[in-house]
Order: sequence, then C-alpha cells, then structure tokens
Amino acid sequence: MIKQVLLISGIFIFLAIQPLSAQIITDNQRVEEQLLASTKQLNQFFSRFNGEEDTRGREFEPDDRQYRNSRLRKRYLSILFDEENAGFSESLFQEFVDRVTSDADPVFLSLRSDNWFAVVNTTFAYKGKSVPLTLYMQIQQEGLGYEWVISDLSFEPYKSLFNKQRGQTKEFLHPMSHELDFMNLRKAMVKNGSPESYTLADFKPDFLTLFLYEVKMGHLVFETVNRVNFHFFTVDGWYFSLSNFNRPGYNTGWLISDLLKINAQQKQDLLKLLYDKN
Repeated sequence: MIKQVLLISGIFIFLAIQPLSAQIITDNQRVEEQLLASTKQLNQFFSRFNGEEDTRGREFEPDDRQYRNSRLRKRYLSILFDEENAGFSESLFQEFVDRVTSDADPVFLSLRSDNWFAVVNTTFAYKGKSVPLTLYMQIQQEGLGYEWVISDLSFEPYKSLFNKQRGQTKEFLHPMSHELDFMNLRKAMVKNGSPESYTLADFKPDFLTLFLYEVKMGHLVFETVNRVNFHFFTVDGWYFSLSNFNRPGYNTGWLISDLLKINAQQKQDLLKLLYDKN
C-alpha cells in the first residue's frame, strides 16, 4: 500500500515537473533567439545588410551560395528596420529593399564607405555647468588603416558668439585708418566687444578649432556620451539613419529608424539640418 502511494505520488510529481521544465527550456530558447536576432553591433548590421551573415550570427564565406544572395538579403533586410515606430510606408520600404538588392546594381555597406557619419550627443562641463555638445564623427584613412575623427560640432554657447553685425549698425574701421597707424583698432579689441565686425565679409568662425582650444585649456571637460546615431547617404537617392533600440523582443539593437527618398537639393538641405547649420 505504501509502495503504491509512493508510486502514485511520484507520478504526480513527475507530471507536475514536466510542464515546468518544458516551459523553462522554451523560455531559454526564446531568450536565445531574441539575443541572436538582435543586431547588437554596428558591424553586425553591416554584415546582415550585405547578406554576409544569417540571423543566428553565422558568417557566410565568400564562396558560399548564400553569401550576398539577393533573395536572402531581402528577407534579412526586413529585420533591420524599427517595426514599432516606423515613419515610412510599406511601399517606400519595399522600393528601398528592391534598390539595394538589385541584381544589376546591388548596394553594399562598408565601414570605409563614403557619405555616412556618426552624430554623438555628449555632455561636457563648461563654466561650472554640465552642458550638451554634439560631435560629428566620420571615418578617414590613416596609414594602412582607418580611424574615427571629429569633423564638426554643434554647441549652443558658440552659436551667438560671433553674430556679425550687418548694414548700417555694423561697426567698422574708417578707410583712412592707415593714416592713424591703425591705432583705432583699440575700439575693436575690447572685452565683450564685437571684433568679428572687423573681419572679411565672408568670415565664418571655425568652431572646431575653438572647441579644441577650450578642451586643451581645460575650459571644456568631457563628462559622458548620451546617445549615438548614424546617418547614411551611401545609397544614391536615399537617406537612412540608424538608432540603437534596447527593448524586449526580436526587433532590437541597431535598426533603421528613418528612411527617405531624396534628390540632390533635398540631400543638401538635410545635411544642413543634421549638422545644425540652418
């Protein structure tokens, strides 16, 4: 009798454990699949965009039939877009995919590609306060390799620092100042004055040089990087940007968050907007 009770109890315990174990295995598999599907690194995005890696992270050799296969790329490209906040239509997405996977003229990405750059939103300490400062980074060749370099920046305190006066309100040096040995330069070189008013008509301040000087002098002190985005003009007639999404599910990591079809003028306008030059 006792043996029967123990046997029956054991069966119940076994049956109770079975679904739990299966659930744990299923959950682990789901987490693993999500991690594999996530495009965690920028290099991984490039490989998947180019059809050089599958969704499980396995790289294809160049002699593999699947390497850069256009049909495979069309399937992989669909997981490289932000599906939750896409601000573009299905038809635009399909047109872009057809363009970059064209058999006659396919487009592949490379770290050494032209017409792409990073926008790095940072925080610096400046005059006793933590302030936002945007750096624009791009890849350049250096020796036998490549490196990221700062190409430009946007910093609110610099924007109004050299607001040059125009028209009748503009300060100027009299055309006969040479007869005074330019001693009237004194009025141009005063603290809180407007020395930029005495420069060439096409003068444009070099904010990058000013930034580097202030960093070297300790006036600007780096604190942290807050956000990074990548902007691509590598596909002729198109623009897209990458953002990093850290969220549950399969649609995570580096994903295309913006997609636009643009002409030459729209490209220039968009570059001005992105570089905060308007």
